[in-house]
Amino acid sequence: MSWRKIATAAVGVALVGTLASAPARADLNGDKVKADKTVEDIKEQLEGTAADLVEAFTRLQATQAQLPAAQAEVEQARAVEAQAQARNDELAAALATAQTNEARAVKRLADNASSLAGMQATLDSLAADVFQGGQPSQFAVAMGASSPDEFAAQMSLSDTVSSLTDETLRNLQTARADGVAQESYLAAVRAEIAALKVQAQEALDAAVVARADAQAAKDALDQLVAQQAALTQQIEAKKAAEIARLQAAEAEQARLAAALAERARLEKIKAGQGNNGGGNNGGGNGGGGSSHGGYLNYPASGPITSEFGMRFHPILHYWKLHTGTDFGIACGTPVYATANGTIIGAGWNSAYGNRVLIDHGIIQGVDLVTTYNHLTSIAKYGGNVTRGQLIGYSGTTGWSTGCHLHFETLEDGRFVNPRKWI
Repeated sequence: MSWRKIATAAVGVALVGTLASAPARADLNGDKVKADKTVEDIKEQLEGTAADLVEAFTRLQATQAQLPAAQAEVEQARAVEAQAQARNDELAAALATAQTNEARAVKRLADNASSLAGMQATLDSLAADVFQGGQPSQFAVAMGASSPDEFAAQMSLSDTVSSLTDETLRNLQTARADGVAQESYLAAVRAEIAALKVQAQEALDAAVVARADAQAAKDALDQLVAQQAALTQQIEAKKAAEIARLQAAEAEQARLAAALAERARLEKIKAGQGNNGGGNNGGGNGGGGSSHGGYLNYPASGPITSEFGMRFHPILHYWKLHTGTDFGIACGTPVYATANGTIIGAGWNSAYGNRVLIDHGIIQGVDLVTTYNHLTSIAKYGGNVTRGQLIGYSGTTGWSTGCHLHFETLEDGRFVNPRKWI
């Protein structure tokens, strides 16, 4: 897999994961555009960086992109856990209160039953005393009084017995009504306890799940933080090697510039002798046609995705010249000579991958050279070429982060913006 694909996959997954875990939003298309733009920016910034450093950096970017969502998930999970625990505590308190009320109702019902039994025994005793037994009844004694005083005393006793019986009956009736009420209350309390036990179990289960979710979220966040630290350490360890590698590439580039400058000097001498170097001849069908009257045809059919100019390196934190124009085309797309000229170099370069250099001769007072880089394969290795002739196929070889064509123009060995010529 190419390193540009790795960069796209790593950062893309992180960004899509962030969008997926966030609350639903109205502008999902806008979010995707922003995510895609971020991926493209990273790919451009990392162009020309060592593959292992690209991988470490894109993984770091992916990890960092996930951290805010992971932190939010931890906070949300902890809030849910706290709510679940609070509900569990609330139900536990309500259950304890209901169980206390149940115990009180059971005791009151038992006391009521005992009181009923006592009152019933009293009534039974009075009834037996009045209507039964081996001795004369209270009524018979009163009726058989031998004097008015004795009669009055006997009648007073009879009234007392009657009053006592009525009061006992009223108390018995009240106690029975209270017993019915207590039984109804006890049934309600026990129904409440049963419902609270169900709710308490559900709350407990929810609290357990919430606690597990919170722990899982915290573990995931800790893993991301640890991963971030490890990747940062890897990147720091690779920086020195990357700087040395880039310095070597710049030295090679300087040697090429010097060689092309010397070639330009000789070409100009020849041109002064009446030889134009064969580079000013037109003709041929190009890969994309000439643009705005420029001297060079487009090297391939496809959009320009990255311009010539200074670019900030996100790892090494310095500005570096992006020496050409990138065409965003798929691997295997035909690449054509942009004008007549001579192939002065074709083959492998550690930074540029498969590369072709064409000298177009002295054009508008300068020796114009074009380069075609990161090719999958080369179709022509030497000799003269005509405008629009197939010279190779685009790819992602060398220090490339994905399929594209890196096209350069040099004037007397100095890099210039290809826009000036195409």
